[in-house]
Order: sequence, then structure tokens, then C-alpha cells
Amino acid sequence: MQAAMGTFDGIIDTVSAVHAISPLIDLLKSHGKLIMVGAPDKPLELPVYPLLMGTFAILGIEIGGRQCNWAMKETQEIIDFAAKHNIIAEIEVISMDYVNTAMKRLAKNDVRYRFVIDVGNTLAATKP
Repeated sequence: MQAAMGTFDGIIDTVSAVHAISPLIDLLKSHGKLIMVGAPDKPLELPVYPLLMGTFAILGIEIGGRQCNWAMKETQEIIDFAAKHNIIAEIEVISMDYVNTAMKRLAKNDVRYRFVIDVGNTLAATKP
């Protein structure tokens, strides 16, 4: 992550659990955007200092909530279509310590599926 600091134009954060967003902000270029899609059940800590020092935007979008009934309907239609036609996501579940290898594989075009990082089990395995 150190090498990637200040290199991202934007990040879409889909994590729906409480997590630190400071590392994500550190990855953004000036005028970068952090778009929050996940909805943790508790408030996230917002570090103001990095926001003051750089020019960043933190945005949020509610997908599937009461304010977004059209998205709920369309999402349900897609899910129903996929179920009817047995369309499933093909993924490769990886641990956080495999991310660098996964990035190298992406660079070599050696990926057939989406990578899904199993953060929960990775963190559980590192607890003393």
C-alpha cells in the first residue's frame, strides 16, 4: 500500500462492516474521490486532517434503500433473471496476504474470475 499512496483517482468502497477509511484516503491523488457504497451498522471514523491537506471528495450512494426503489426493482430483476438461467458469479476467494500475487496475476492477464478478498477470515487468522 505504501507504494500506491497518492496514485488512485477514485476508490469505490463496498465494505459494509466498520473499517478504517484513512488508508483509502491515503491512496487517493489530489482531487481523488472515495465513493462509499457499503453501509456499516456503526459510524465510520472520518479523519479530517487528510481531507484538509489534500483536495479529496468522499461521496456516498444508497443502493437498494427506501430512497432508491428503482434500483431495488432493477436489482431484483437481474437477480431473478440470473436465478432463472442458472447464471452464477465465478470468483476466486483469496486472503489479504495473497493480494500482491493477485495483482501480479492481473498484470499478466492470468485471471479467469473476479478476486474476492476474504477479509474476515484473514483477520481472524491473524488474531493472537
